[in-house]
Amino acid sequence: MMEMIEHLLPLVGAGMVAGFLAGLLGIGGGIVTIPALFIVFDSIGVPIEWRMHASIATSLAIIVATNLSSVRAHHKKGGVEWPIVKDWWWAIAVGAVAGAFFAKTLKTEELIYIFAGLAALLALKMLLPLDKYKLGEDLPSGVFRYLNPGIIGFFSAVMGIGGGSFSVPYLTLYNIPIQKAVGTASLIGLVISVSGGLGYLFGGLNVADLPSGMVGFIHIPSLVIVAIAAVVCAPYGAKVAHAIPKRLLSIAFGLFLVLATVRLLMSV
Repeated sequence: MMEMIEHLLPLVGAGMVAGFLAGLLGIGGGIVTIPALFIVFDSIGVPIEWRMHASIATSLAIIVATNLSSVRAHHKKGGVEWPIVKDWWWAIAVGAVAGAFFAKTLKTEELIYIFAGLAALLALKMLLPLDKYKLGEDLPSGVFRYLNPGIIGFFSAVMGIGGGSFSVPYLTLYNIPIQKAVGTASLIGLVISVSGGLGYLFGGLNVADLPSGMVGFIHIPSLVIVAIAAVVCAPYGAKVAHAIPKRLLSIAFGLFLVLATVRLLMSV
């Protein structure tokens, strides 16, 4: 417990930033929480071979709380397309569970390069004045109706993020307004975080040498501290998202992706 008191301030700070970004951009905040958790888990003795897995798993569990708060705030403003997620949820969940188990087979560097490449392409879409360019007026039908959401769930769980980094640009490419895309991404992230978090939880149950306070790969004390701070701040981010112009929100999301990509590449 004393070691957690030592890390209280950085964990609370990471939670506050993650919560605000969850409301503002529809992301789960994993880009913020994972580095903070990785440092904390080093000091409390999580073995290096499982440290990233524990960081991702705990981040996904935190995202459950942040996105619950974010979805509630966006729903009050009519910013959630519920029919989309009702149609997609099972494909997202299957992809997220598969991603959680697949992550155990990959090296950290491989995960970083995959995410960085995708994030760079998505950032270009959000930063450049390409709003009039769409892949279609309606979301895909046929095999891509469920394949694409499944892929979003898969890569989001592998990276320990809530899915907004992928689902917001994807939705805007199919004529969904940015504010509604952000709100809907919060709900998508909730499906991903629950499904992926359970995958990591069960995947870590038989792992030896993990410190006390862990259930599978999820560290409960860190989860509680960060989640409380994030839940408090998420509604403020949602309020800002619906108050600023669409173009400014799109640029903010693009800049977030650029910073996230640079940070990840610097860690290799």
